[in-house]
Amino acid sequence: MFTLHGTGVGFGIAIGTARLIRRLGQEVPEYSIQNEQADAEIKRLTKGIHTATECLKAYYEDIRRESTDEVHAILDAHLLMMQDPVLLEQSALIIRERLVNAEFALQVHCNDLQEIFQNIDDPYMRSKSDEISQVIGRIQDELLGQRAGHSSLEGIQEGEIIVTHDLMPADTIEFKKYRVGAFLTNLGGPISHTAILARSMRIPAIVGLHEGIRYLKSGDTLVVDGKRGVVLVDPDTAALDVYERRAAKIQRAKKELESIKYKPAISLDGQTVQLNANIEFAEELSQSLASSASGIGLYRTESLYMNRQEFPDEQEQFEVYSALLYSTKLPITIRTLDLGADKQVDGGRKNMSLATNPALGRRAIRLCLHDLTLFKPQLRALFRASVHGNLKIMIPMISDQAELDQVFIVLNEIRQELTQENLPFKPDIPVGGMIEVPAAAVTADIFAKRLDFLSIGTNDLIQYTLAIDRIDDEVNYLYDPLHPAILRLIKLVIDAGKNADIPISMCGEMAGDVECTRILLALGLREFSMDSAVISEIKQRVRGTDINEIEQIVIDLLSSNDPDHYRGLIERINRLSNNENPSIT
Repeated sequence: MFTLHGTGVGFGIAIGTARLIRRLGQEVPEYSIQNEQADAEIKRLTKGIHTATECLKAYYEDIRRESTDEVHAILDAHLLMMQDPVLLEQSALIIRERLVNAEFALQVHCNDLQEIFQNIDDPYMRSKSDEISQVIGRIQDELLGQRAGHSSLEGIQEGEIIVTHDLMPADTIEFKKYRVGAFLTNLGGPISHTAILARSMRIPAIVGLHEGIRYLKSGDTLVVDGKRGVVLVDPDTAALDVYERRAAKIQRAKKELESIKYKPAISLDGQTVQLNANIEFAEELSQSLASSASGIGLYRTESLYMNRQEFPDEQEQFEVYSALLYSTKLPITIRTLDLGADKQVDGGRKNMSLATNPALGRRAIRLCLHDLTLFKPQLRALFRASVHGNLKIMIPMISDQAELDQVFIVLNEIRQELTQENLPFKPDIPVGGMIEVPAAAVTADIFAKRLDFLSIGTNDLIQYTLAIDRIDDEVNYLYDPLHPAILRLIKLVIDAGKNADIPISMCGEMAGDVECTRILLALGLREFSMDSAVISEIKQRVRGTDINEIEQIVIDLLSSNDPDHYRGLIERINRLSNNENPSIT
């Protein structure tokens, strides 16, 4: 028996037989063509891109309703790359200039793009190099008559554990079809697309094994601990028995979660907590309501703008927002456009040129205030749709009071315009801000006096505060939502909300992390928003927590200067409960 260690990104424990798979894609052939054959080769290229795009769209439709918004975002990005006219134009140019076949022309273009991305300082953008290779590889496979573009899973048995170098979003379809038990990959970090796939399928998975899979072979007995990031290879009887018992406990915990699905989120000491859902597509609303969400704490609107050549106009947005609001009386918080950074429209050519460090560039509210032709139609659509339901508007990435001044000016202009046009709207829609920049957290007391609510976006707040990129596996070990600096910033925001008597929520991944729930409750957070799939688990933790009992421990935690003492207090907080059911993760 021996062990491998990587980054655990999936749920629970899997015990099964290894199945090594490798990408089927042939070596990309290179051959010369005659000048008079160039047009026909470009036509073949065009058809290959079109067919590959349609196949990916079909995959997309198959998983749309069952997958998370993060998976949708990955597929949107891949479709956007495929449909970018530059892909065809540059590859066609290479065919004409070098008189080579379409597959090789794509490879030349791929190599050029990868070189550009790999020279970008920002690790997040460098990671896009792999996705470019995947997208172009799919088209090449189509041209080579190899549909699906990835390793064949034919003959795989239910419960087997997939071991491979890396995965593509479309693998989700195959995995669900064959009901695989878990997967292991060499590549990937905690928020890589591979990790997102694991969480969306809610199966154990470990990424970032760094060539560790070379020590494995098909047929090996594996134990995959998706929480701890540990793989046991050919475990002895004693180890196998321990993990079988742990796996059985996790299965029992899953059943118990179903039993509390429709029970209220009330702590042992009687404090009510609101558990909302995050969504990216209107179609996800029904799934979120079925999970007993108290409302929608974050509706990301970027999907309306992506994978298309033109922006959605006011009327199109009005119809989408109206239908969403009309379908439920529960509150829905709609975040205004957060394009920029990793989310580009039309290849980033529409006033969104690629910055040296996109995460710190013109994105979110900065972009919207720079281009009011982008911002005002969305706000007009939101105000008009407000008459159909319980709407809140949230402004992303606020960092400066001057930005807020400009936002209020635009909002007032829109109220005046709609009044003059005799269009119905609610003039007093609650307007809040997303606290995801350290500067905004430190000055949350000022923002709290001017806004109707605040929502803490922990994904960016943690990265900006700790100066690390979660998908860069050279530094992602430093990603720590329970870092003292993060907890102190969160406390500042929560206290600012209490003092201003406005609601404070959290909509980042930390809100759906059961290891953080009790600490956040003790800090004073009473409104969480998360992927609907984890609402029951967070509810279970809330219902098993006596908040009064742990508040003093958290006060000690915030003032602790000793790392060992600090971690000891966190462990103590997570042990204090009348609910001893194991986490399903």
